[in-house]
Amino acid sequence: MLWSMATSASPCAGVRLLAGNEFPVPASERYFEDYAPGLAREYGYVTVTEAEVRAFAERFDPQPMHTDPAFAATGPFGGLIASGWHTAGIFMRLFVDHYLPGAASLGSPGLDELRWPAPVRPGDTLRMRVTTLEARPSRSKPDRGLVRTRGELINQEEQDVLSLVAMNIFRRRPAPGTGH
Repeated sequence: MLWSMATSASPCAGVRLLAGNEFPVPASERYFEDYAPGLAREYGYVTVTEAEVRAFAERFDPQPMHTDPAFAATGPFGGLIASGWHTAGIFMRLFVDHYLPGAASLGSPGLDELRWPAPVRPGDTLRMRVTTLEARPSRSKPDRGLVRTRGELINQEEQDVLSLVAMNIFRRRPAPGTGH
């Protein structure tokens, strides 16, 4: 692996950061201007447990391939798999914790190209790769910009288990001395 690992006290339980991967400023000080197109960063690792897979599925996606190990063993995946929405939730937590700019994030108009090319299984260890595809100032609101990002979750076998393109709206950095 190209990345060395360091531990972190991240709110995302079980996450270890990939060292040398951070922005030059903490999330609380990041603005639109800190997201240069072409920059790629990776964050991880999150290990998925059977208990988490089943608990999420029982509440939000109660299909037997996610909730019933005996049924899942006889199905097309040969065992229990996480809901795609659980996988998206793992991505979102890493995205919020490590990529979005704290107080400068103004929401998102949506996602494109959401895919789950391989299942997530209990015991899988995932990391997130984010690549800034585009950053452009808003034409109608000069205090903000639009950032388009390719996001991926990758398992321990180097398989993509989630890919998407996100569009986010970020505040622009205030001019020095203006305070806004």
